[in-house]
This record gives sequence, structure tokens and C-alpha cells, in this order.
Amino acid sequence: MHLPGPVSDGECTFLFRLYRLYPVVQTASPRAALPCADVRFAALRDTPRWCGAGVNSGSPRAPSYRLWHSLTLTGVMSICFFTMKSVVIVSGLDVRMYSDHLHRENLESVPPVHSVTVSDGIVTTGANASALEKEIGPEQFPVNEHYFGLVNFGNTCYCNSVLQALYFCRPFREKVLAYKSQPRKKENLLTCLADLFHSIATQKKKVGVIPPKKFITRLRKENELFDNYMQQDAHEFLNYLLNTIADILQEERKQEKQNGRLPNGSIDGEGSGGAPDPTWVHEIFQGTLTNETRCLTCETISSKDEDFLDLSVDVEQNTSITHCLRGFSNTETLCSEHKYYCEECRSKQEAHKRMKVKKLPMILALHLKRFKYMDQLHRYTKLSYRVVFPLELRLFNTSGDATNPDRMYDLVAVVVHCGSGPNRGHYIAIVKSHDFWLLFDDDIVEKIDAQAIEEFYGLTSDISKNSESGYILFYQSRD
Repeated sequence: MHLPGPVSDGECTFLFRLYRLYPVVQTASPRAALPCADVRFAALRDTPRWCGAGVNSGSPRAPSYRLWHSLTLTGVMSICFFTMKSVVIVSGLDVRMYSDHLHRENLESVPPVHSVTVSDGIVTTGANASALEKEIGPEQFPVNEHYFGLVNFGNTCYCNSVLQALYFCRPFREKVLAYKSQPRKKENLLTCLADLFHSIATQKKKVGVIPPKKFITRLRKENELFDNYMQQDAHEFLNYLLNTIADILQEERKQEKQNGRLPNGSIDGEGSGGAPDPTWVHEIFQGTLTNETRCLTCETISSKDEDFLDLSVDVEQNTSITHCLRGFSNTETLCSEHKYYCEECRSKQEAHKRMKVKKLPMILALHLKRFKYMDQLHRYTKLSYRVVFPLELRLFNTSGDATNPDRMYDLVAVVVHCGSGPNRGHYIAIVKSHDFWLLFDDDIVEKIDAQAIEEFYGLTSDISKNSESGYILFYQSRD
């Protein structure tokens, strides 16, 4: 498309701001009407394309405006300013085709705002990356550490936030990178994740942006739930990813054993009863709950163990994560139609039931159940309750026979949901790297103060308001 005439930067900014003031539902195009991940992308689509105004990938919490003068990648659109009067707007997934055709004759004459390499391994650096590197400083910048944002492909902030959180769970990162060094295997979700982590860890630059295109393509191919442009749940993605990786590792061990590369009875084979042995996913994230039930007639106590990769806890207003965990283990009375069948009494009896942690994991992933179905509304709504999560955590809801019940945990990452509902809004991640905290908002990476974490506890009132609330917490044990 061509610009109808000269348009000043001021006019572009004014028009964009004018459109940004209107609700998305009023300005939405047919595609924008879909429940996409980020309000900012809808605003970008609804901006008059002739004015050439774009919005950067900053969080909705702090809108900013930018005029683009070179090839730029965004989650929904790629705005390619090949000259000051010629604009090509294409899908983010199709940018390579357009740029390969037009790159030589057009891009070389345009002063770049961002340095862009167009390939499957696109890496961009810009003002944000340079500012981050300067803010940390060369002397304080951790050795062999890299801080790279991830491109959003339209609705993939749920994925980007979880991947960043997992990358800064050091035991998990080390295992994924070690998997990359093994003999080449058939492509699967784990190989794509290993390629992505390796690409970040081996960059020559310290900071920048990288597109997880290969991983996203594989994810959408393997699970149709993620093969659309609707917002997805970050916790559901985390659960799917960890279980899929575990399944891949167990299947590979099974094949190696059948091929004679693993001895019978090896720890890499199958455990007792034919059950697969734990993988490194289980070694890192798996804990064990014990479900104790005491019959109120004969006082017999029965217990049943249950493994978990993450714990989902209910939330209440103005509480702490410790309070939520205690509530998770509160005693429940089984009565009326919910009576417990006692093997000793051989009949249904009233009973007390409680759940406690028997085995504490290396990394404790806590999912705050912020989305609740409201019968009167016939839909899920977000509970933006203020829930304090400390930088240090000790579990008090452990069983009497728990292993290492005094284990201390440090907060290393938080996936944050921004918005008012499960099918709209945005996800970001805050992570601890060495002695400081970083905020990852897709391709934007910012250094933040530890005190700023309090902003993500939630709201003290009005649960219907937009909020930036901690959704998934990652605590790593000190031992």
C-alpha cells in the first residue's frame, strides 16, 4: 500500500492516540474481534494503516507509541517500511517471504531503528536492549548470562512467559541444554525447546530479541488447543509442556532399552511393577501429596499418595501464599452424600480428610486459581485478590513422615496475568537472575527493583478491574 501524501510524525502519533482511546470493541475489525492475547495488538490492527503509526510491544500497563521506519516484527503484523512512502503489512509468519523478495532493493536505503536479520533465527536488538545492557553495566553483567526477549506471534504471550520462567529455573535450563548436546534426535517439542534455549545461551550479544518460531510451530502442530489465535492459559501450557517432555524422555528410554543400549534394571529403564522410572522433569518438579482419611466411627486412618508437578491453590482476598497453602491442607469433613467408605467398618461413614505434602520438590511450582466460574454470569471471571508471595518460603503443611520438611525455598520466577478475564489480557514473567530481577514482556526486557514485585500481588478491592496478578510462582530449594 502507498501513503496518500506526506504525514508528519506528530500527525501519526495524534491519530494513533485518538484511536487508542476508543474501546477495542468499537474499533475492531473482523479479525480483531477475536479474543486475541493483547489489547495492544488489536489497537495496532485498528490504527489507520496509511498513517504508518505502530505501537511497540510494551505491556498494556504502560502504553507507548513509536513510529516505525524499518522492518519490525510484532506479534500480529509485520510492518515493513521499505521506503518512506511504501508500506507492506503482512502476517508475522509471512514476513520472511516478503523480506526475501524486497530486502535488497529497498531495505538497504532505509536508516534502521532496529538491527534485523531475517531468517528462522531472527535476532533483533534495539533501544530497549541497549538500555538494559547499560543499566546493568559491564562489570555487573553476569558471566555467560543472556537476556533475550521473545517475539509474540499474535497470542503467544502465555507461552513466552512460561518459557522465560523455565529458562531461569537453572536446574531445568541445565537439563534442557544437556539434552541438546546429545546425539541428534527426531524433531519433537523437546528438541525445539532445546534449540531455543541453546540459541539464547550461545548468542554473542548479551541482550536482544529472538523469535521462538520453530517451537511455536511444533507446539501448534502437536496440540490443536494451541493452534489458533485465541488467548490460552499459561498454567495449562506449563502442565502440557512438562508432561510432554516427560513422555518424550520415557519413550526414548524405552526405545534405548529395547535396542540394548540400557541394561535391564537400570535406573534409566522401568521401575518396579513396569512403571516408568522418573525423568529429570520429575526429579526437578515432582513432589508427593499424601491424602489422609480418618473414619470418625472406628478412627482408622488410611492414606494414599499422589504425585504432582505443580500445586493449584485457592485464593482469598488479602492473604498470603502461606495462608493459601494452609487452606489447601485444611481438614475437610466427609458427610451426607459425600460419606467415606471405610474398609474396616465395611460401610459408608463420616470421616475427616486432609491433604499434606509428603515429598517436597526441588522446584515448587504454585498455581494460584484466579479464574472462577460464576454461575450468575455463565462464564469464568478473574479473582484479582491481593495474595502476597514472599521471596523466601517454607512449607508448613507437610506430613509427619515428610522428607526434608524444613526445606527452604527462594522465589526465582513468576508468571503474571494482566487483565480482567481468562480469555483476554496478557502474560508477562518476572525472574530473578543472580542478584537482580528482570521483567520479560514478550520482546521487552526490563530490570526492576525487588520492591516492584509487590505490584504483582493483586488488588485489595474490585475484582472486576484489570490487574497484574501473580499466577504461577516458581520457588527453588536451597539444597
